[in-house]
Amino acid sequence: MDIERLGNGLAFLKEAERLKSVLRTAYTTTGRQEDTASHTWRLCLMAMTFERELAPLDMTRVLKLCVLHDLGEAIHGDQPAVAQNGDKNAQERTDLLTVMAPLDEALRLEFLSLWEDYEQGITREARLVKGLDKLETILQHSQGDNPPDFDYAFNLTYGLEQTDAEPVLTMLRTLVDGETQRRIDGGQ
Repeated sequence: MDIERLGNGLAFLKEAERLKSVLRTAYTTTGRQEDTASHTWRLCLMAMTFERELAPLDMTRVLKLCVLHDLGEAIHGDQPAVAQNGDKNAQERTDLLTVMAPLDEALRLEFLSLWEDYEQGITREARLVKGLDKLETILQHSQGDNPPDFDYAFNLTYGLEQTDAEPVLTMLRTLVDGETQRRIDGGQ
């Protein structure tokens, strides 16, 4: 066992802890602004919940993709979909490398490869996680105690390309869009 590697791992985890303080535009059902770490947790739970419907797939890879997909937001925060610009991925990649700096090269490269797979949608697992990521966001918006001026209609078109990638994602999208439509119509 390498004590230096363990210490470097702890230093990385201390950097990654920043994600717990990164706020998103969604609100919980109690009105607390959602943080990115909470989004990531429920994305993992979502993947586990629908594992049978998504099979066959490498579930370990799916969970790794879920955990790492927003880690680059730990430094400069989350950019809401309505405000994203072309520099988002480049900035997140740079910030991800900063957060991962304490890790040994092999682990850094593994994590970076997973993150790049997610960003580019290379594997089926990455494309599924990308779709689930959009669905988790929309689901949170549809159930959260959002401000009165929240734009629910945006969610009806948000992430369609990713959620049309697989039949199960399309079916989930139909259910989640129904929740969004109820919010638009004034229901809870």
